[in-house]
Amino acid sequence: MILITGGLGFIGTHTARALLDLGESCVLVQRRPGTFPDERVVVEQADLTDEAALLAIGDKHKITGIVHLAGSVPWPPGACQPLDGAEKAVKSLLNVFKAASAWQVGRLGLASTIGVYGGVPTEGALGEDVPLPMTAGHPIPAFKKIGELLAGHLAGTLGLDVVTYRIAAIWGPLGHFPSPFFAAPQLVHAAARGITPAGAPMRAGDGIDMCYVKDCARAIALLQLGERLRHRTYNVGSGRLTTNGEVSAAIKRLVPDARVDLPEGRSPGAAGAPGVWLDITRLREDTGYEPAYDTDRGVADYLAWLRAGNER
Repeated sequence: MILITGGLGFIGTHTARALLDLGESCVLVQRRPGTFPDERVVVEQADLTDEAALLAIGDKHKITGIVHLAGSVPWPPGACQPLDGAEKAVKSLLNVFKAASAWQVGRLGLASTIGVYGGVPTEGALGEDVPLPMTAGHPIPAFKKIGELLAGHLAGTLGLDVVTYRIAAIWGPLGHFPSPFFAAPQLVHAAARGITPAGAPMRAGDGIDMCYVKDCARAIALLQLGERLRHRTYNVGSGRLTTNGEVSAAIKRLVPDARVDLPEGRSPGAAGAPGVWLDITRLREDTGYEPAYDTDRGVADYLAWLRAGNER
């Protein structure tokens, strides 16, 4: 069984479904109680800062792999005191490593973020080997860099197969709305509700590597189950830059009267420098992954889900 931390969350839920599609069973670990509509999935309630509670799950289930998606980051602001937040983030990560070592899992996958590339002075495709700056302008990439460094150290000393996923901007059903990082969720929600998008000003030229959540989940599942991976770090994304203008145009093709027209140009300080995206060559070569959802298909699927009465 594959244990997924944060398994009832946004990416976790879709990753569980992707693993089920590939014939795996899953244990989902979540701080809050919940259910999953499939008999091949078990939901266990545990706080990752509680080492004993996490290790006890291994007494109940034969865990063969771990996908660590729970947010080991002191975020959002004000959720806890800075020192307490940092302690919880690092302790959660270390407890996951303790569990992986105790259970001798085949592979431990760790979620990182496209944000670790922030400040890289380059344009074009961002490969995994590009040198990363030691600074970070936001808690999420800061703690993901810490996690990547710890993973590299502990993988060798503990003899674990550890793979890190640098995940692009993910959107789709169950996603965060509104997103503080990119505009697509706001645009699609506005079209579904027949309203004008709210939030910070958006411009057509603002863009980032956007990956539909079902593609992201499938990529993670393939990385978890791949027989032989040649690298320890993989970009997980669409492999291209998607602008707000492209999302707006895709929405208008489906909902002609949607109020999602945007001013041209880029917002000052917008994320996603012009011409920058994730190079997913490693992911393609080692797993056979190809994105199945372009912008039009993603918008159509997300709109259908929202119009079916779903909230997020």
